[in-house]
Amino acid sequence: MNPMQHRLQALDWMRGIVMVLMVTDHASEAFNGARPVTDAVILGNWQQPLDAVQFLFRWLSHLCAPVFLFLAGTSLALSIERKRQGGASGARIDRDLLIRGLLLVAVEVLFINLFWFPGMLLLQVMYAIGMSMIAMIALRRLPDALLLMFAVFALAVGEWTRTGTMVVPAEVGSGTAALLIDCGLLPVPVLGFGSVICVYPVLPWCGIMAAGWVLGRWLLRRQPGSGDLREGAPIARPLALLGALLLIVFVVLRGNNGWGNLGLLRLDGSLLQWLHVSKYPPSLTFATLELGIMFLILAALARRDAARGAVSGPDHPVLVFGQTAFFFYCAHIAMLELAAHGSGYYQRGGLGLALLATGLVLIVLYPLCLAYRRLKARHPRSVLRYF
Repeated sequence: MNPMQHRLQALDWMRGIVMVLMVTDHASEAFNGARPVTDAVILGNWQQPLDAVQFLFRWLSHLCAPVFLFLAGTSLALSIERKRQGGASGARIDRDLLIRGLLLVAVEVLFINLFWFPGMLLLQVMYAIGMSMIAMIALRRLPDALLLMFAVFALAVGEWTRTGTMVVPAEVGSGTAALLIDCGLLPVPVLGFGSVICVYPVLPWCGIMAAGWVLGRWLLRRQPGSGDLREGAPIARPLALLGALLLIVFVVLRGNNGWGNLGLLRLDGSLLQWLHVSKYPPSLTFATLELGIMFLILAALARRDAARGAVSGPDHPVLVFGQTAFFFYCAHIAMLELAAHGSGYYQRGGLGLALLATGLVLIVLYPLCLAYRRLKARHPRSVLRYF
């Protein structure tokens, strides 16, 4: 096995795990009429009582977006190093980042947006990933220390700029702030859409990608000879320690119940209230909680990898899902939304129907993702390389 491929397997496994969790949440969005969305002050309902089962079912999927952005940064750092060693110039690398970022934004606007909120332009995770990749054209030139400082600043800046409302008027300055820092509704026509809802503002999510880029650089330095995670000092312990440190920061910020929570405060000392953090936009408590959990899972995967020589066979479903994340994301949204609307059960069922839909989608997607992976392998220089 190519050493770098071996290195990526743990990352692909992590990505595959969150892909499965993501399907449960999007299936719930399509079929579960009682699905709660209270993880943003903008919604105005964050103080309502929380149903434990419904809340925890959705909370599990909060891991998805931070892992997508973080591991996108890690994978970019690794892949760009391979390109650089293969003789690619800095200009070519920048061009590839720009093309890839623009294509992801186009997919968000022209395809994903078709399935949610007709008549409105909804800027979600693909938009955040694409714009963050474009920003990394400049940011990748910074040293690791400055990249980490940028990541912390990008996640904290919302605390300093918050005005008490995330409904943004149509002025250009306010609109720019909504797209960069805070979630917002821009009641202005764009590309024929009546208004724009920015759900994933660029700056905080770009900060998470930049932090992931630093991890990729660290992995490259960890084993500069072979890149094999099984050799030399294991990476599991540093990852676990970092995860524990982030969770300690989460406990301190959430326990203080003030700065770092973006206004979504604990109403009491219950577990649900501790976990009820702001995702739209991501607060420091959200980022430290989810990334802390991610690092602990990555550490467990790396430890298992070192002990067993490989996490799994190359066609394990979770691994395949992680290696075809873009195709999986687009396909599962289309399948769920078309099935829910076509069957007449859109937001008319419960968690049971959502779980049934999750299982069926995963079963159908597995052979499709295998075929997509083979297609990409057969055409390494096609446009598919950007996805």
